[in-house]
Amino acid sequence: MRVAILSESSADEAALRVLVDGILQEDFEPIGLLPLRSRGWPSVRQVLPKVILHLHYHTDAQSLALVVDSNSSPVHLRTHEQDLGRDPRCRMCDLRDVATRTLAQLRPVAGRMLLKVAVGIAVPAIEAWYRCGHDSRVTEPAWIHALDSQSFDYTKESLKRDGYGTDRPSLGHETTRAVEEANRLVGERLIARLEQFFPAGFGSLLRDIQNW
Repeated sequence: MRVAILSESSADEAALRVLVDGILQEDFEPIGLLPLRSRGWPSVRQVLPKVILHLHYHTDAQSLALVVDSNSSPVHLRTHEQDLGRDPRCRMCDLRDVATRTLAQLRPVAGRMLLKVAVGIAVPAIEAWYRCGHDSRVTEPAWIHALDSQSFDYTKESLKRDGYGTDRPSLGHETTRAVEEANRLVGERLIARLEQFFPAGFGSLLRDIQNW
């Protein structure tokens, strides 16, 4: 399978390649993306249509896996998927809408199936996924409660310190540690626990990939 990965940093993308490989349980051929001038949530959302168009018309990619951090935005809920339940502040809802609208505009290409897109939201950041198996306090329900109560047992910065030893790691160090944690999650067969602890953000990504 030929898969492209899009996230907020090259470090995140390196770790996601490992996680996607673990979900698929087979090696996949990575597909390169157009060079991105900037990273982060606003940039990923802005470039997503261009990325889908590029993959469809100029590569032989079959699928795209997309993950961004939720930060302090609302966590995706099942009610969002009901009629009129969409929350415009929810990044999962937003990215799915952007992907669906863009895919609907694509012209057929001979010998090509429609690109499949898997969307995940790391709550509140991808570093939370790396804590799975290390710290049972770090879960989606815990973050939802923290947002509601405005009482936080951990923050995005503390997750970085726990994972990297600093909340401002170099890109090289961040990449090394992210890949190490992703390999641990796959090697220790913690994918199911990731889905249990992060049912919306990681669970949605998992189900989308399993449906490829």
